[in-house]
Amino acid sequence: MHTVMVIAGGLVLLAAMLALAKFGGFAPLPLAALIFIPIWLIIAVINLWVGVTRAGYTVAQEFPILLVVFAVPAGIALAVRYLLRG
Repeated sequence: MHTVMVIAGGLVLLAAMLALAKFGGFAPLPLAALIFIPIWLIIAVINLWVGVTRAGYTVAQEFPILLVVFAVPAGIALAVRYLLRG
């Protein structure tokens, strides 16, 4: 359940960044989607670190979760970027 909530948080962050790009004008939408990816990677690695240091999992147990947690929102961000490039 925690994994689903973290992925949902990533999608909310992506939506917020796209909204800021569209209405705040800080970057074009495809660029905002691309900027999201390294930010999300850092957050996903922090989630791994918390799982290892606080929840007692090993890195080997947490690494596949990191891949899923990172890949789903990052993949959607890449798809959004591709669709918005025209």
